[in-house]
Amino acid sequence: MRSLASLLALLLALFSAGCGLLPDVVDETAGWSANKLYAEAKDALSNGAYDKAIQLFEKLEARYPYGRYAQQAQLEVAYAYYKQEEKASAVAACDRFIRLHPNHPNVDYAYYLKGLSHYSGDLGLLGYLSNQDETERDPKAFRDAFDAFKELATKYPDSKYAADAMARMKYLVNALAAHEVHVADYYLRRGAYIAAANRAQFAVKTYADAPANEQGLFVMIKAYDAMSLNDLRDDAERVMRRNFPNSPYYERGLNRKEPWWKLW
Repeated sequence: MRSLASLLALLLALFSAGCGLLPDVVDETAGWSANKLYAEAKDALSNGAYDKAIQLFEKLEARYPYGRYAQQAQLEVAYAYYKQEEKASAVAACDRFIRLHPNHPNVDYAYYLKGLSHYSGDLGLLGYLSNQDETERDPKAFRDAFDAFKELATKYPDSKYAADAMARMKYLVNALAAHEVHVADYYLRRGAYIAAANRAQFAVKTYADAPANEQGLFVMIKAYDAMSLNDLRDDAERVMRRNFPNSPYYERGLNRKEPWWKLW
């Protein structure tokens, strides 16, 4: 046993001494100019090597914080995170750029990229083909995306990204309205009529021109009818007939003996 212990001690000593002789890991970028770092980072970004691109851009900013490439590197890092689908990191990088460089010529792109990162961070209502309950979806990403796009369109109406931001805002409004109506319908089907009516009414009032309001009004009619609130039911029906005169809900219900809104 003593011999074995001595042997182990000798091996440990040799291993420790050997570790001390191992050379440090060499950073191949040591001594690179800002121009070379930026060029290599851009090349990595173009080739989809996002981790490498992020590392190089961050080294560039750390080594040459006041050079002409540093600010662009911050923006490129945000884009690399976005492409890598690290949405939270992309948003944080955009916020940092906006905070540090509010007057930068490309700050409009930072707002746009921030909106895109929120916009695609959750499939949300684009995921209708899945079986996930609509009420389980969190619309916060939609609201955050809308706010970023709105800030871009408001502050930089002449930006080349403004038109696309406006189009995405329109979709987001429709998506948010649809989410509210789906929640209202969820409550309706479970007999929570007050909650259903209130949620549908919120959607109709908040997102006045959204296509989902057709169903929202229908949910209000059903909920009010279930609670025997006939005046409110009839008011909702008048609004629905005025705004959606060709609604398929009429075609499905008018030929029945019961009122047209009793579809189930």
